[in-house]
Formats: sequence, C-alpha cells, structure tokens
Amino acid sequence: MAGRCPACEARPHVFSRARAACLYDEHSRDPILKLKHADRSDLAPLLARWLSRAAGDLIAGAEVIVPVPLHRWRLLSRRYNQSAEVARRLAADTGLTYLPDTLTRPRATASQGGRSASGRRRNVAGAFAVPPSRRARIEGRRVLLVDDVLTTGATADACARTLKAAGAADVSLAVIARVKQSAAGPT
Repeated sequence: MAGRCPACEARPHVFSRARAACLYDEHSRDPILKLKHADRSDLAPLLARWLSRAAGDLIAGAEVIVPVPLHRWRLLSRRYNQSAEVARRLAADTGLTYLPDTLTRPRATASQGGRSASGRRRNVAGAFAVPPSRRARIEGRRVLLVDDVLTTGATADACARTLKAAGAADVSLAVIARVKQSAAGPT
C-alpha cells in the first residue's frame, strides 16, 4: 500500500489503515498538550477539523466513531477524555454515529511515555474491553477509532484487537498527530 511508513511495513498493525492530521512536533505539541492536560477542551473543534481533512477517506468508509477510552481514575483527574472530545465533534461534523462508551478501559495502565515499543504493548495488553451489552453497536460495522497521538501504535492495536474480537468488521485509526518514525522506530 502506498504511503505506509517503514515501521508499519516492518510490523503491521491490527487496525487496517491510519491517518494523522500532522506530525507531532514543535508546532502541534502545544495545542495537543493543552487539550490533554490544560483543560483546553475548546481546542477539540479545531483538532476535529484537522482530522476531518486528513482522514476524509477513512471517514467516508466508516459507520461509527469510537474514541480511545481513559481509565476512570485518569478521567477523574483530567476531567474529560481528550480523544472523546475530538471524536464527539468529528462525529457531529460528519454525521457518523458516536459511540463513546462502547470501548472501555477497565484496567488502569501506567503512562506510555518513556516505554519501548514492546513495553508499550505489554502495558496495554488486556486493558480494553467492549461490554457484552454494547457489542451489538459495533458487530459487523466499520469503526473509526480516534486518538490524539500515535507513537508505536500499541494502544491503537490493543483497541482495534478488542473491537474486532467484539465483532467489528474493520477498524481504521484517525489521530491528531503521529510521532515521526525513523528506521529504528519512534524518535
């Protein structure tokens, strides 16, 4: 497939396709971190517009939008889920069905920051679930998973694996930013 990064070619992901609105760098870092840690949920509409432009082909092929969830304790400390805020606005702007509570994170995980790719995969293994009462929402449907930053893809892969095990026909990923990849992995 044209446009795949070397890291994705070397280690294919569970999600079928991904789009990032931008690279995670000195220009995108500030609004993303403000949304994530500084109570700047007012940035969600702007970031949703970025995603809408970058992931138009994924949006056109999706039936539902699901945000990457936070564990309840992290949600309480942050007061909102930044991925859910962007996903909610993206769904409203595109007319897709927004399913904020279909994918859950019943197991708390440590921050992914500073972990190797294999450490990130171990950290999120088994952290996500689709409650049985919510499976019918995604069974046989094409899901667009929304997150803020893609580094190694460990979190998105764990989410996609869980969604597919619950019956999703396909899972694509839309992120605000992607960490630049080198031949050796994330920079």
